Amino acid sequence: MSEFLMDSGADENERVSELALRPKSLKDFIGQERVAGQIDLLLSAARSRNSPADHILLSGPPGLGKTTLAMIIASEMNAPIRITSGPAIQHAGDLAAILSSLVEGEILFLDEIHRMSRPAEEMLYLAMEDFRVDVIVGKGAGATAIPLNLPHFTLVGATTRAGLLPSPLRDRFGFTAQLDFYADEDLGTIVSRSASLLEVPIDKGAVEELGSRSRGTPRVANRLLRRVRDYAQVHGQGIVTREIAQAALTMYEVDQVGLDRLDKALLDILIRRFNGGPVGISTLAMSVGEEAETIESLAEPFLVRMGFIARTPRGRVATSAGWAHLGLKQPAQAPGIFDMPVLDA
Repeated sequence: MSEFLMDSGADENERVSELALRPKSLKDFIGQERVAGQIDLLLSAARSRNSPADHILLSGPPGLGKTTLAMIIASEMNAPIRITSGPAIQHAGDLAAILSSLVEGEILFLDEIHRMSRPAEEMLYLAMEDFRVDVIVGKGAGATAIPLNLPHFTLVGATTRAGLLPSPLRDRFGFTAQLDFYADEDLGTIVSRSASLLEVPIDKGAVEELGSRSRGTPRVANRLLRRVRDYAQVHGQGIVTREIAQAALTMYEVDQVGLDRLDKALLDILIRRFNGGPVGISTLAMSVGEEAETIESLAEPFLVRMGFIARTPRGRVATSAGWAHLGLKQPAQAPGIFDMPVLDA
């Protein structure tokens, strides 16, 4: 029994440590200087007017800090925060229940806002603009719309696919922030901060190694740090050095620029099996044993950003940088990407 209690306490300490990695204020938020400065100005003006801030839309790939920024906004405004997500709101009644329970000045964080149902979306238009919702009572010809006034709140929406948001919804946000991928130097600073909070001894070489392999994403940096910490505890003296970091990342199949197993498999098949393409996404997905959506959301964006593959009207093609990354020479007489037959759509 005592052993179980000790293990439970260790798990709880780990959970608390991981939560502590999130910065609590804008001055502690590393990177995204442009967005952080704009949000700081917006919040400072709202505080000086003693009023809730305008609605804010945070857009960008996963892991860049949208949830963290929402929590920081609530902290900076000294306001409570309610957290939900688009997939959880499938009926207008679900949204009405949430909105009617808000208090004055509260922050409503709606993650993956582009996945909200259309009826709830249309209700949100009125709530954001007029702080009012119409609750429908009854059915058919006897249905009656009862207006319900809402307290002034701030909606913070987050989306990884801003293009899927309808224009009427985007236009109701007072400020839209586009988060960019992080520079290696910023990721190194994040790794150093997280290592300090987790009480992990780490040297400068290991910090640089982790920063350069984190795909421009703080979430990846923190995840790799925890795995390297585990390796150092089992195979080293608990101190994370560059050599320990390199050995751990090799074990977890993360290469020098951050490509993981799926990335490398996709690039390898595109080049070795299909001679660099063009190849349709369905064929590539079947070749690596993954769903096409997984390829498009997880592997492809990073490979495109690194310049290893390109998306063309006729399919995916490997670039000269992609060939070079695998240590291969691109065929000199390779046909142009628009002249080659595509294997599937």
